[in-house]
Parts: sequence; C-alpha cells; structure tokens
Amino acid sequence: MSEKIKAEKRTEFGKGAARRIRRDNKVPAVVYGHGNDPIHVTLPGHDTMLALKHGGANALLELEIDGSTQLALTKQVQIDPIKRHLEHIDFVAVKRGEKVTVDIPVQVVGDAASETLVVTENATISVEAEATHIPEYVEVSVEGAEIGTQIHASDLVLPSGSTLLTDPETLIVNVTQQQSQESLEAELETAEAEAGIERDESDEATEAAADEAPAGEAASEE
Repeated sequence: MSEKIKAEKRTEFGKGAARRIRRDNKVPAVVYGHGNDPIHVTLPGHDTMLALKHGGANALLELEIDGSTQLALTKQVQIDPIKRHLEHIDFVAVKRGEKVTVDIPVQVVGDAASETLVVTENATISVEAEATHIPEYVEVSVEGAEIGTQIHASDLVLPSGSTLLTDPETLIVNVTQQQSQESLEAELETAEAEAGIERDESDEATEAAADEAPAGEAASEE
C-alpha cells in the first residue's frame, strides 16, 4: 500500500535552503530513476514521518507533484541524531507492476527450548517483489527450538509474489546452548591470555571479594 503525500517542487538548494525548509517543518527530498532528471521536492514533515513509520524501511509513497502522481520507493532516510527529525530523503521512482530489489528485515518470534541461546546471524534478506507489494518483514518462529537448530534463508516462508535473492544457504538463525557464567569467565581468561594481558593477585582478590560481598555492598579497595 502506498500513502499519498503532497509534494512541492524545490528550486532552492544548499545547506541554507535546507535549514529554512526544516524550520518550516518540511523535509527536502530527491526522487531518482527511470532515466529522468532527479526531481527535487519538499515534503510535509509530520505526514511524511507518519508515512515512513507505517511503511517501514521500504515505504512506498504516492507523491503528488504539480498535479501529477509519482510512486516513490524510499531508499535512504537521514535523521538528525539528536533532535530525531527528518533531515533528507532519497526516493527511487517506480511504476505499478514493476519488480524491485529490496532488503527486508527478519522478525524472530517465539521462545526456544530452555537453556538455549537464539542468535540472529543475519537480520535482513534480499528479495525481489512488486513495487506495490513489498513485504514489510518476514517472520520466522523458533518456538520450542532445540539446541543445534539452524534456520537458513531457504527455510523462510516468503509472501506470495516475493522471490528470494539472498543465497539460500545463508544462515539466518542459530540456536545454541546458553553459556554458563563459568564458561564465559573461562573464555575471557583465554582471550586475555592470547592478548598478553596478565592479571595480578590484587585484581583477582578484589573480584573475589566483590563476588562474596552481600547485595548492596561493594568490596573495599586499597
């Protein structure tokens, strides 16, 4: 599903122009593709943010530009790291029925068997799908999965109309044995030894005292 957004053609460029656009609660954007010159537009900030949230990583917007309509697939979104508002958006122009290549997230659901650790080895897969029917995500269940269970890309069930492009043998989810505290400490000691890090007795004594100290109390250090 695409969401309709009214866009205005942009004639001013540069950092100063972009700042003025953002002060008006709008977003500068560019639409590329289909052999045409890039279309520079300005979008309403609030409506665009909502459309991106609804559509996910591959949101499809129906941009109304000077009385005509252009389907635009979201390719890159720049967000201010502090204020969290939209800084700039790159779109690719698409047509209805056109096949596009996109990366979609893998969503792991369910609880594996006890004493297991579920590791997501690859959080996204690449698929080919119609521009107007791009899956928001693909779901994989690990409910009751035992130690040693491995789920590969070929095991994923894709929505109708989507074709897997990722190597079918790609490991997506790996269910392993949950490590004990003793095992983690042993691995840490091995890694420190390989790195040439030596612990002196005072460090070990401090750690031992901290382990034995009652809850809420810290071991004193000299």
